[in-house]
Amino acid sequence: MAISDELRAQILRYHFVEHWRVGTIASQLRVHHYTVERVLGEAGVQRERQRRRRASKLDPYRAFITETLERFPTLTAARLFDMVKARGYPGGPDHFRHSIAQLRPRRPREAYLRLRTLAGEQSQVDWAHFGKLTIGRAERPLMAFVLVLSYSRYPFVRFYLGASLANLIRGHVEAFSALGGTARTVLYDNMRSVVLERRGDAIRFHPTLLELAAHYRFEPRPVAPARGNQKGRVERLIRFIRESLFHARRFRDLDDLNDQADQWCSTRAAERPCPEDPQRTVADVFAEERPHLIELPDNPFPCEERIEVHVGKTPYLRFDGNDYSIPHRYVTRTLTVCATLETVRILDAGTVLATHRRSFDRGQQVEDPAHIEELERHKRLAREHRATDRLHHAAPSSKALFVAAAERNHHLGVLARGLIELLNAHGPVALERAIAAALQSDAAYLGGVRHFIDQQRKESDHPPPLALDLPDDPRLRTLSVRPHDLADYDRLNDASDSADEDHEQDTNE
Repeated sequence: MAISDELRAQILRYHFVEHWRVGTIASQLRVHHYTVERVLGEAGVQRERQRRRRASKLDPYRAFITETLERFPTLTAARLFDMVKARGYPGGPDHFRHSIAQLRPRRPREAYLRLRTLAGEQSQVDWAHFGKLTIGRAERPLMAFVLVLSYSRYPFVRFYLGASLANLIRGHVEAFSALGGTARTVLYDNMRSVVLERRGDAIRFHPTLLELAAHYRFEPRPVAPARGNQKGRVERLIRFIRESLFHARRFRDLDDLNDQADQWCSTRAAERPCPEDPQRTVADVFAEERPHLIELPDNPFPCEERIEVHVGKTPYLRFDGNDYSIPHRYVTRTLTVCATLETVRILDAGTVLATHRRSFDRGQQVEDPAHIEELERHKRLAREHRATDRLHHAAPSSKALFVAAAERNHHLGVLARGLIELLNAHGPVALERAIAAALQSDAAYLGGVRHFIDQQRKESDHPPPLALDLPDDPRLRTLSVRPHDLADYDRLNDASDSADEDHEQDTNE
């Protein structure tokens, strides 16, 4: 347990000046006696303590324990206790565990050299996780892309919804633009979006990162595994960001948070003393370092996400958990999505089919009204085409009626809907006779057909047709039924009468 310098000084004063025993110091200062013994041991009184200590049940086994720990320094106390217990140790596991802590060899502490860099020579990059951000029904991870110049310690911070490769590229491009250049070397840890595979010094970088490095002419360099100290500047900056920028920070949305982060970088972070030269601020040292950065190319590196997506039978393309509408003519194809943080473009062989506002929610349908109207118009025309086919099949004379109506400039849509209603109400035979009569009388319009149908019903003394309450099913409206010849029913009636006569003759006999 770490203790304060004040408590350590009190322990040493009570031992050397007041000559208190370890137990007295521990009880009066309310600390564990092992803490007191550790402080006194660090002060060089370990030998005196060992000389005065009482005999222990562990004494006969100390040589065996010391030799075993020298060979296996990471052997657990529980396994070592079992080994000593099998050799006759009479004590309990708790006392044994505390004693082993004193006998276990200490790993020598590693000393680190302070790494110094030249101006414009190096920058360090890392991601930092800051919880989650709720957008509609979605929870997105809030990640901070952090870049710091190693010489001046000038920072760049940009928050994104996730640590994807596309956001990593965006972070570099925006950081280089904000700093006005790039360092010659950029340090990373071995993140998947940077290093695809590593075997010692053999490193296979992500091809997109290599394209970025070639565009801005910097050298990507991952640190050695388990060597986070090699990029300690960005690690300390992330801790500073948590304490100074993010804690208790209020923001409306991601754009507002990034605006505040930009202001924090140029004020609070830039005005602090530079660790390498406390007499100057980070901003002053950055002004010295900026001319040494590599100049930026004329065109920035493209940051769009570009993926291939297969579209199903519905006119929607699924991207990042949301559906984006497309023209219905492009269903069941593989299209290309080019997405930024603001827009989603859908392309087919270089032709832009749709452009939508990007949504970071989940399960949303982002639609262009023109796509939906076009699909509805296409469906409506298809329904009308099927209805016309049904009409021509049920009443063949209707084709001539449409030609005559078109010559007289009548509305063909109204004529088709009216004929379908007559077909449903009176049947195909009556409709065919009425249309033929209308054509013969040169009455090629809907009113003429209705007149001849009514006239036929009066002559045959039939009651008006009953309206059938059919289900509201679109399949019924387009259903085409082939009419049967009524002579079939007459033959059935004749067969029934013949059967009745045979039955009466058998009965009389």
